[in-house]
Amino acid sequence: MHNYFLKFSFLILTVCSISAYAEVMSKEAIPEKIMQHLNKKHPKATEITAETTKHFGQDVIEVRFKEDGETALGIYRSNGNFHVAATKIAADDMMFTSSKENLAKEFPQYSIKEAFMIVNPSGVGEEFEVILEAAGKQWNVSIDKTGNIEKQEIN
Repeated sequence: MHNYFLKFSFLILTVCSISAYAEVMSKEAIPEKIMQHLNKKHPKATEITAETTKHFGQDVIEVRFKEDGETALGIYRSNGNFHVAATKIAADDMMFTSSKENLAKEFPQYSIKEAFMIVNPSGVGEEFEVILEAAGKQWNVSIDKTGNIEKQEIN
């Protein structure tokens, strides 16, 4: 019984921490400064979505969009200033071994659909944003600079 209570408590804490980590924004709620930068640098951008999240311990706005059929990812500071562009990668080639091991523990029999590497513009380190499929569901997963899973949400 004690084991059941511990597992249930952990599940509740995990769900609460995941839902508090990122807040999806409507396109209309994206700050004007970000939209101006996006429209200037990527005039053909479509399917624009954004969420508030954390990268390298900083509160940021992560903007996803499609350009010429390819998904792209830009990171902006909460004040609307551009922070860094994520680089689309072949996940198996560039992710840390610990990242792959942690994904396998959390998502047995997963397949990565898209992966982005975010290089820390203020110092050493990389983080990853991964869209993967597992158990018939599509997940958005953030992996920190040490290979730990920071966020996982069903798309």
